[in-house]
Amino acid sequence: MESARARAALSHVAAVSEGPPVAPDVRITLNFHPDRTVRDLTVLEALAQDGAYHSQFVTGTSNGGLTAHPGGDRWRWESRIFGGAYDDAAPHDRPVYGALNFRRQVVGAAPRFGSSHFRLAGEPLARATFCYPDSAAEPVHFGVAAGMSLIALAEADEQDALNDYIEAQVHGGIDLARHVEALVLDASYRDTPVEAAAHLLPVPVEWHPGYRITVAELRRHADYRGQEYADLGAAIAEDGLVDPRIIGDAARGGRYELQDLKMVWHTLARFGAPEGAGTARTEATAGGRTQVVGTHSA
Repeated sequence: MESARARAALSHVAAVSEGPPVAPDVRITLNFHPDRTVRDLTVLEALAQDGAYHSQFVTGTSNGGLTAHPGGDRWRWESRIFGGAYDDAAPHDRPVYGALNFRRQVVGAAPRFGSSHFRLAGEPLARATFCYPDSAAEPVHFGVAAGMSLIALAEADEQDALNDYIEAQVHGGIDLARHVEALVLDASYRDTPVEAAAHLLPVPVEWHPGYRITVAELRRHADYRGQEYADLGAAIAEDGLVDPRIIGDAARGGRYELQDLKMVWHTLARFGAPEGAGTARTEATAGGRTQVVGTHSA
């Protein structure tokens, strides 16, 4: 899967990386919102058709900024980080983005970008590069699996919880059937079309306990993203609660700006994480039954 461009990018970052190797059981996760739409399909339906996870350069969608185009911020950041290896690359050749789950969080390493996540297998770790903080912050600290000083930096830093992740860039593509251990969904999607779409993918489906927040709690933390977003959360709430499924329904309904709903999600993700998110059990669906498959600790 690795191209000459990917090898060049990996070599460029490896040359400025140092530190101990990443433990082999640490995984990269790709956080995303499974019920957002692309090409009139939900993300999961589109993934089932394609069989691969694509970057913003391919999809034109993102849970962050939309700057993946020639000359845009994402293009410029990649040019700087990878020594120009992808400057004239086709969209499909570019890396995909996730985060290193060194804290082994059951909700994934970077919930800022979505309530659910793909947990990658071990193989992509060796063809990933890393930075801290996020590439949008023009970082100067980088890593690869063989040399990872970034964990110590992240553990010593005092960042907001939504920004406290080590960004991963996976080079050479992500084929769902070969490179993904599991799709881990938020519990709010049980018995919904999202769950049905998840079972179209060639990967096991697991669950984490789920994000949820009361309207009262949203209003209590209105200063986090702004009063208008607390009010928006209250407007879309069901029975006084907001969860990822409710935000997703609002996003597809077309009545609200997606960037405004993203602010509601940020508040939910920051203050409505499942209790003991770092130590909760995940559950896997196998043969139509639910099984507890392990305990993750932060």
